[in-house]
Amino acid sequence: MTQPLHVSTQAELDAFLDAHPTMKFFDVMVQPLFGPLRGKRVLRHEMAGIWKSGRFLPGSILVVDNTGADCEATGLVWETGDVDRVVRPTAGTLAPAPWLGDDVGQFIGSLHTLDNVPDELDPRVILQGVLDRFTADRLTPDVACELEFYLCDQRANGTAPKPARSPVTGFVPFAAETNGFRELDDQMPYLRDLYAAAEAQGLPIEAMIAEISPGQLEIGLDHRPDALRVADDAVMFKRLVKGVAVAHGMEATFMAKPFMGLPGSGMHIHVSVLDDKGTNIFGADDPQGTPALRHAVWGMAHLMPQSMGIFAPNANSWRRFVGQAYAPTAATWGVNNRTVSLRVTAGPASSRHIEHRICGADAPPHLALAAVLAGVHHGLTHKGDPGPAIEGDAYSQTDKAITRLPRSWDAAIEALADDGILASYLGSRAVRMMRIIKETERDRHMAEIPVQDFDWGFRNA
Repeated sequence: MTQPLHVSTQAELDAFLDAHPTMKFFDVMVQPLFGPLRGKRVLRHEMAGIWKSGRFLPGSILVVDNTGADCEATGLVWETGDVDRVVRPTAGTLAPAPWLGDDVGQFIGSLHTLDNVPDELDPRVILQGVLDRFTADRLTPDVACELEFYLCDQRANGTAPKPARSPVTGFVPFAAETNGFRELDDQMPYLRDLYAAAEAQGLPIEAMIAEISPGQLEIGLDHRPDALRVADDAVMFKRLVKGVAVAHGMEATFMAKPFMGLPGSGMHIHVSVLDDKGTNIFGADDPQGTPALRHAVWGMAHLMPQSMGIFAPNANSWRRFVGQAYAPTAATWGVNNRTVSLRVTAGPASSRHIEHRICGADAPPHLALAAVLAGVHHGLTHKGDPGPAIEGDAYSQTDKAITRLPRSWDAAIEALADDGILASYLGSRAVRMMRIIKETERDRHMAEIPVQDFDWGFRNA
């Protein structure tokens, strides 16, 4: 990819500034390979220069660990002199950030070289590279994300989280109350502001539900035939959810497994594929869909072992994979079955699609979508057969899995091979950097001594 990536126009900036004459602060946001958005906060008078010439940020920002610390082993810190890249603002992402006040806005940017070439380590660039494969075949993925999260009381460092107390009733949730209304009622002041902020940002969020655990909610983003924008929406949504929670004296977390004994939080990715006439190539009266759908299932399962370091990127991510807790533990598929990792949903033929259920809510949206769609494209290209659909409890039928998955964070990191099929889609250098980042995080994580080590071993060693 040699052309700048979806750069916003001067007309878009002028229209936004005219519509928001009192807006003073703007967040320039870049998505690293892993972890939250990072960047800088600038003032209104700087925006014209950014739209004209971009804004400098160190290229190493793309390869920091989950805490924002440098990963020197990438070779992109000291060896390069930590060279600058140029942030170019992305069209359609300039929006207010109302939870921070009516004078704060934000936009997502992509990093480019000083020669204005998109940086191959930018997650937006990686995802676009996968989408270009579909475009070459005159196909368009139509995708959506559903994200689960917990609302918690604000916590001090070193303490465990607790489900948030209702500002309406003072009640602290303790039972599942799946799909309950009182749980939504108890957080309606927060939810009302969340939906208002999403509307201000143009985020197409849909229904809310109280999930299976105390304090856990799920909100979906509407599907779009624009996977790059869906990923942008997802990272903006996560920032919005957390920001509005703080404004209400709470914390929201997309951590995969914040509570022992309770289900974790997932990011479910819904996928169909449109042909050049806009017809869903997965659509069929047969609940199992078309041959193309089954080829896509095979491809997603085939690339799943290589992708688990993306789908479950953190040490905590692996605590979520517990049998019969709505987190799939094997590369299985089925129809209208929530125990499998690749679920063909119910509904009319025209809406037939696959729900990819294995990602944790902590998975990076751009990379997760890139890996899922790489699997879809690989399956459509090679026309693999996933075998019979699982019926009933998939947790008890792991022997019928299409492929074997890594069983630990270590194994998933090792499976991020820069010479595999996944790397041929995402880029060998990008996958190598992903592995180095996660190896660095693993080593830093293992260097810490958790309280549990003392509880289990101090007296008994």
